[in-house]
Amino acid sequence: MANTRSAAKRSRQTLKRTLRNRSVVTRLRTMQKGVRSAEASGDQIRALICAIDKAAKRGVIHENAANRRKARLNKALAAAK
Repeated sequence: MANTRSAAKRSRQTLKRTLRNRSVVTRLRTMQKGVRSAEASGDQIRALICAIDKAAKRGVIHENAANRRKARLNKALAAAK
């Protein structure tokens, strides 16, 4: 339990941010599964790359993790062709 009003506020803010970030990461994972499982169209892959960039820009995932994910997607896309 927080001892001060400011600590209580920080706790509330952290909880909100955690829930928002978790939903973004879950959405990314779901999109990645959709791309991996079926014959993904170029539009699906572009949408996933856009979502990865957006998550990295907002600090939900690390910039290097985003670059790594995009590199693996592009590598798989090139191998499929």
